[in-house]
Amino acid sequence: MIAAAALGAINLWLALRIVRMRLRDEVLIGDGGDDLLAGRMRAQANLVEYAPFVLILLALIELARGTSATLAAAAIIFVIARIAHPIGMDLRRSNVPRAGGAVVTWLVLAFLIGWALLIAMGIA
Repeated sequence: MIAAAALGAINLWLALRIVRMRLRDEVLIGDGGDDLLAGRMRAQANLVEYAPFVLILLALIELARGTSATLAAAAIIFVIARIAHPIGMDLRRSNVPRAGGAVVTWLVLAFLIGWALLIAMGIA
């Protein structure tokens, strides 16, 4: 539940960054040709694309196996990655926070998928 709250807070933070720019620059629809605004919009969309899968997997694994330090660590690592990624997106060039946030997101998702499959197959 803490991970869901943290990701909800991150989504709100990302939305507020976008709204602040939209109001300042009077952009009602789209990105108005602003690369920073486009990047911020993609950063929020990226969170919305990955967070539901991770949260569902976290919840299902917890229901099947109970809480564990490994599950909590996966959640914390995912939340940190989802903070790093939009910070890196603001730089509009290749950088460690952006790439690291993306790669760590994929690794956590892959780990949870594997764990869920092992549980479903009765191996874990």
